[in-house]
Amino acid sequence: MPVRSGFCLKRYVTGALCALLLLCGSSWPTSAADPKPLRAILLIARGDLPDSDFSDSVVLVMNNLAAAPVGIIINRPMPIPVSRLFPDLKRLAQARDKVYFGGPVEFGSVWFLFRATTPPEHAIQACDGVYLSADRKLLLQLLGRDKPMDGLRIFVGHAGWAPGQLQAEIANGDWTLKRAEPEAIFSGKSEHPWPKSQAPKHST
Repeated sequence: MPVRSGFCLKRYVTGALCALLLLCGSSWPTSAADPKPLRAILLIARGDLPDSDFSDSVVLVMNNLAAAPVGIIINRPMPIPVSRLFPDLKRLAQARDKVYFGGPVEFGSVWFLFRATTPPEHAIQACDGVYLSADRKLLLQLLGRDKPMDGLRIFVGHAGWAPGQLQAEIANGDWTLKRAEPEAIFSGKSEHPWPKSQAPKHST
């Protein structure tokens, strides 16, 4: 199963789940400076996967963040509203959107996926029109919009694999590979987990 330690963001947000967000580390690399070609896929866990952290999970996995694959579980909202992370942002008080469980690695870190028409700074492209970041300033800018949660999902923690581990799990039949597409990432309402019948069905 995915490892639970070892990978650390170059720039990430740390702290307890409902505490103030604190920046740590150096600047997040832009996609233009990334020397490794982007390869992002969705992994659909097999139904009887024994690991409770990853059973019935859909994981967005990218190969250009570290030496081994790194992913974000995208279909596991927690019973915690986004407004609890940002009690000073009154515009979020009525938002029903939940914070997502992104994975068991670096559980205090905060990541977010969002749609954008042009590549933003301090973010890495996940797939067409979708970017991943952990930059606090960028997140606050997005939350300052008229529709703050439009095309935005916030995650706590992430998933990671040791070199060669994911390949072995795929060969073992633990995961089904699907194309990473915006519609799959943002499907359904963020306050509800995806039923199994609504898991992404896009072809590879």
